[in-house]
Amino acid sequence: MRRGEAETSWLKRAECRNCGIRDLVLFADLREPDFELIHLPVEEQVLAAGATLYEAGRDGRALFTIRGGLVKFVRYFPDGTQRIVRLLRTGAVAGMEVLVGQPYEHTAVALQTTLICRIPREVVDRLARETPRLHRQLMGKWHAAVHQADEWLTALNTGSARQRLARLFLHLMTEDGQCEFLGREDVGAILSVTTETVCRAVADFKRAGTVSETGNNLFSCDRAALEEIADAV
Repeated sequence: MRRGEAETSWLKRAECRNCGIRDLVLFADLREPDFELIHLPVEEQVLAAGATLYEAGRDGRALFTIRGGLVKFVRYFPDGTQRIVRLLRTGAVAGMEVLVGQPYEHTAVALQTTLICRIPREVVDRLARETPRLHRQLMGKWHAAVHQADEWLTALNTGSARQRLARLFLHLMTEDGQCEFLGREDVGAILSVTTETVCRAVADFKRAGTVSETGNNLFSCDRAALEEIADAV
């Protein structure tokens, strides 16, 4: 990572055995002897909102697990436009393509203050060779990434702008109906619509009581109403 490329703060070597979300991340199935195979440090890192984790096309030496927060995968086009092709939340893994010798495929940017763990490629390579438990986790993470890409394509790039917006709210909602939403430009880049279209649709949702803004980009959502819009024929 180039100096100044991202506003980050390195914390400490991660204690993977005692990770509070280990059941969600890459080392979930490892047993005590497996941790003795980790000879390079796995380090915790905090990214400020807007910080770049890595850029598309760059050779990667590490992959990253998302411990908390939200990261977007971005594709930039020659005309300066961008598409957000995926959002990564707690438990997701970014940069898995480095395990097959490929450069990073996307530019990864934090949308919120985000806590990650940086895992050197050599650590994962060795564990994958010497314990089948990590191999199972890797296959599960690959499958989850493919499934999310398929879901993203069908749910957020088909239907009317209102339907796409409703599905995005549902995608970002917590179980209690709360949603930390995204900037209008990011939403447009996800849904393939203009920023003006996003603003009008959000305003319509607010007038109808489908969502209520409780703070800056914080919403309380009516799940049933959003599902009705999302599933409308």
